[in-house]
Amino acid sequence: MKAIIVTIGDEILIGQILDTNSTWLASELHLLDIQVVKILSIQDTKEAIEHTLATASLEADLIITTGGLGATKDDITKKSIASFLGLEMYFDDDVYAHIDALYARYNRTLTETLKEQCYMPMGTQILKNTMGTAPGMLFHCGKCRIVSMPGVPYEMKWIFEHSLVPELIKTRSDVFLKHRTIRTIGMGETTIADKIEDITDNFPNNFCIAFLPSLGTVRLRISGRGKDDALLESQLQEYSERIATRLSDIVFGYGSQTLAEAIQQKYVAKSVTVGTAESCTGGNISRTITSAAGASTYYMGSIVAYDYKLKTSLLNVSEELLNKYGAVSEETVIAMVRGGLQLLQTDVVIAVSGIAGPGGGTPEKPVGTIWLACGDQNKIKTKKLQLSKNRDKNIIYTTNVALNMLRKYIDAE
Repeated sequence: MKAIIVTIGDEILIGQILDTNSTWLASELHLLDIQVVKILSIQDTKEAIEHTLATASLEADLIITTGGLGATKDDITKKSIASFLGLEMYFDDDVYAHIDALYARYNRTLTETLKEQCYMPMGTQILKNTMGTAPGMLFHCGKCRIVSMPGVPYEMKWIFEHSLVPELIKTRSDVFLKHRTIRTIGMGETTIADKIEDITDNFPNNFCIAFLPSLGTVRLRISGRGKDDALLESQLQEYSERIATRLSDIVFGYGSQTLAEAIQQKYVAKSVTVGTAESCTGGNISRTITSAAGASTYYMGSIVAYDYKLKTSLLNVSEELLNKYGAVSEETVIAMVRGGLQLLQTDVVIAVSGIAGPGGGTPEKPVGTIWLACGDQNKIKTKKLQLSKNRDKNIIYTTNVALNMLRKYIDAE
């Protein structure tokens, strides 16, 4: 099955927002063995929508649009699709009941403008949306199916997963496409590829592997295609285990598991608490740790000591040490760990101080110089990074390195 994804909205075309919907949809459709042949972003106009549907319906079996569904006058996707298909509008009592109940829950009054959302094209299949007021819609245009969903990411994802996927599965082929994802950190993709080359070179013809790198991490997605579902599962399990065993300690998780979730699991299991003392990352390590639900079971808190004064007053880093070695030094991050252990009363502290950029460097300590330290009352391990002049990338990469130091610390215990 071939699909075309269409995002509707001037805000995307002028760079006001980032189109994350298309990326997510393409990934999910791939998992369903649906081939995305084109991704388009178009204006919020009737002409643009109708023209796109006319051309896309000749190329694809499935068109998925996001955006332009709502109660405001510029949300014209629904009417444009109805016009393209020659459909009249009708008032849908079930859609009205859903919106009315949603507003009643928050003691809000249903406005006349919102009632306009209840008018739907005749013959449409309503795709339930419990996350918002605008439902998704499924239409048939010859052999092509047209799906329209809101542009709000969490609404779109809910509709896709709960309302659309069951419909797509009904018509899927008898060829199965299955995946396993191994998540790694601390080694580059080419080194990983070399390390497992003898395994991947002997994959069956219906198997392949993709290396998906990010800043400091690499996802390995193993894919298999075939008509025997049970055999595919068995083969995927076998190859995944062989690769994970070969890669050993750089593997931190599987599937959609995040590094923060993997670390949390390990620390909770050993009843070890953690705190952070951050400078150049500005709290990003803390933010990443707490992105995992249940982080409070082991994570106590953070001190973001950006200024010299806070490093001395809160983390007990001496002025003498700072004047001698500077804030960006091995000595300072070791002192930050010790001060963090005392102040936060945790078992382990991870500390970081550096020059994230794009300015502030010196010949001795250029932009991208980052020092990290991780440890407890008995031992502290340090690491120095020499990164780029890109501030955002430096912060993200440093955060991943810091989390990996935490992971390795608990694994060594």
